[in-house]
Amino acid sequence: MQAPEEVLASIPGWSDAILSELSGGLNNRIWRVIKGSKCGVLKIDDEPRGAPFSSRHDEAHVQKMAWKEGLAPQVIFAENGFYFTEFAEGVVWTRDYLNKMGNLELVASALKRLHALPLTGRLFDASAAAKRYIDELKVLESDVAQKCFEIITKMRSPLNLCCCHNDLVVANIITSPKLMFLDWEYSSDNDPFFDLATIIEHHELSDQQVTIFLDAYMDGDGQCWRGHLDKQRRMYLALYCLWMGSRLDSDPAELDSIILRLAKTTSCF
Repeated sequence: MQAPEEVLASIPGWSDAILSELSGGLNNRIWRVIKGSKCGVLKIDDEPRGAPFSSRHDEAHVQKMAWKEGLAPQVIFAENGFYFTEFAEGVVWTRDYLNKMGNLELVASALKRLHALPLTGRLFDASAAAKRYIDELKVLESDVAQKCFEIITKMRSPLNLCCCHNDLVVANIITSPKLMFLDWEYSSDNDPFFDLATIIEHHELSDQQVTIFLDAYMDGDGQCWRGHLDKQRRMYLALYCLWMGSRLDSDPAELDSIILRLAKTTSCF
């Protein structure tokens, strides 16, 4: 892995910047970078990237499109092995932000703008992601992993592809001062309801919140889409279960909760 000083020396205008390492990177190390009045975020990958991640160049392509629509921080420089963007000043969301009046509608509005961006030309490969997580299993029984894999592989290919973020947890949502999305490393073409399913299932929204969120996204016509959304919710839970199972630092109680929620949605558990 390259030293951050070495990376910055190769980027015009950023040599001799002040560096402070940040926490939070699961597959890379992250630094806040300050040079005069400029501030950026530098990520350096721990190892070469593969599925389900986008390449850094592909990630930059999508994030630049999103930036033009006010949905993401600006990309400063991207290369294999590292990624450099502007630092977005603002408030990173926590789960309780989804309970505040009007915020689900705000996210739905931003998602509609995201999903209207041009296609990336790269399909989100849920099966490839599942295989990677299964290869790295550490805390999940193999029979549960196999059932999750069956849920994912039996899912029909999306009929309505669009540009998706594919990792919309609240830690990737910021008010700066407008709502923007962070961390575009999974971004690719997918079923738009996968982004909705991520927000719903990852944060365990209530049925009332699901109705509000879906109606806001579908301009009041959400109910007829509940069946389709439920399939994407089930696939997200299966992927999330495998991801949790691939990590030694996973919370056993949270993993058990995900398995129980999956069991309620399908007869294969």
